[in-house]
Amino acid sequence: MEGVSVRKIKKICVFCGANSGKDVAFVNTAFHLGEVLGKRKIDLVYGGGKLGLMGCVSTAVAQHERQVLGIIPSAFTINNLVGETCGKEIKVATMQERLVMMMELSDAFIALPGGFGTLEELFQMISWAQLSIHNKPIGVLNINGFFNGLLSFVDHAVKQEFITPRARKILISATTADELVDKLQAFRFESDPALSKLKWSPSSSQKEKLDLTLRL
Repeated sequence: MEGVSVRKIKKICVFCGANSGKDVAFVNTAFHLGEVLGKRKIDLVYGGGKLGLMGCVSTAVAQHERQVLGIIPSAFTINNLVGETCGKEIKVATMQERLVMMMELSDAFIALPGGFGTLEELFQMISWAQLSIHNKPIGVLNINGFFNGLLSFVDHAVKQEFITPRARKILISATTADELVDKLQAFRFESDPALSKLKWSPSSSQKEKLDLTLRL
């Protein structure tokens, strides 16, 4: 990426399904993403366990001798519900605590195909970026067009003026792992001048009052 400054990414959080999905390309690409992270010396943060695409990515990263951190709600560890985490594991009490820890410990985020949980995690991170809670890059790995409908919906929301063109830039997409990581490294966060004034310190119980219309 000649002429483009590169963001230093040491840890990427991957959101993806605890199922493998119908298309074998999902599994193959999840393994390949893990290999790409390993070869680029990038560590993995994920939701823990070894099921589905989550297990594919974490296994591949571990095989390349990079650190793997699974952040998992304690409820999921009862009766070995999701299998053994490939690497270090941190248990948390709630789903929200899990997501906050993922945000704090990661330098970027990638979503692979998944269900409601994956989509929740993806859009939570996008929403928090829009609100300037973090400024880390977020991307979807669009395997065989899996995210085409979602990306079309987001563009439709822009046209209908519910998402601003500036906020739309938060969500990156690519069809290969290498391309996506390159885009994450080249990402430059463009904050909303009004939203960037919000105060999100843990001790603050009220947000700064602003004269603006939030398009959330």
